[in-house]
Amino acid sequence: MLGKPVTLTEIQPSELSLDPIRADALIFLESDESILHLEFQTLPKDNIPFRVLDYRVRGYRRNPARSMRQVVIYLKQTGSELVYQTSFAMERTHHEFEVVRL
Repeated sequence: MLGKPVTLTEIQPSELSLDPIRADALIFLESDESILHLEFQTLPKDNIPFRVLDYRVRGYRRNPARSMRQVVIYLKQTGSELVYQTSFAMERTHHEFEVVRL
């Protein structure tokens, strides 16, 4: 997923500090240089783009030097347009992430 071999140093639990955010399955894989954030969802929800931004900000707060690749993986087929959202935007804030639809 990161495009190069990475020695993983830590697998994070499914939530970061502050108010916990619940996901169907959430994985953080950390190396010295980067974090891979995988979020598995069975059903689309309209708050997913904001949640992804929230996780990015929380990760930046913990370690601003690490880059983060974020991927939301939808596990069920759906006709919802929500599974095509790959960004969050408000006022002067814009955040992008990847989506995989199975």
